[in-house]
Amino acid sequence: MSGKQHNATPAAADKLAAPAVEKVDHLRFHRRHAHLAAPFGNGWFARKAEGFARFFGTPVFLGAQTLIVVGWVCINTFGLVRFDIYPFILLNLAFSLQSAYAAPLILLAQTRQAERDKAHADADAQHREALAVANTQRQDMAALTSAQIMELLKQNTELTTLTKNLSERIEVLAAELHKKLLQDAPAINRR
Repeated sequence: MSGKQHNATPAAADKLAAPAVEKVDHLRFHRRHAHLAAPFGNGWFARKAEGFARFFGTPVFLGAQTLIVVGWVCINTFGLVRFDIYPFILLNLAFSLQSAYAAPLILLAQTRQAERDKAHADADAQHREALAVANTQRQDMAALTSAQIMELLKQNTELTTLTKNLSERIEVLAAELHKKLLQDAPAINRR
């Protein structure tokens, strides 16, 4: 052994033997769609609009709206205060105003969510395709390695057979030489 090989530590030998591992960014296909993360953009208004649109579908909003409508109707029906008498035109106007703002916000939120879902689906499809390509490459490498191993095994078998044949031939020649020497030995002794 050379001095360098003899002085190498097992950890150093493992580092030399281990293949270099490439760091993979698992979100690389999703990063280009990061701008879609906020449905209404990234500003103050966007955050407030998204919060408002999300609040419309909550039980708190529905419960609060129901309490306000029941209170509104009771106050105006039983005569405590009469600012909106039956048929409650002001209440209808308030609902119309709420609908005028709520519907576009909800539609905008749904559109942006659909864009985000499509972008994520596209990124996932690209990621699956990259995985399929990598898997195909690994399978091709495995097939190549397997073929190389089979070729080496075939060569090893041929070498083993050749070695066996040569060993048998050497044994036969050694036996013939021994026999020849034993036959020639009395002739040599007579001289």
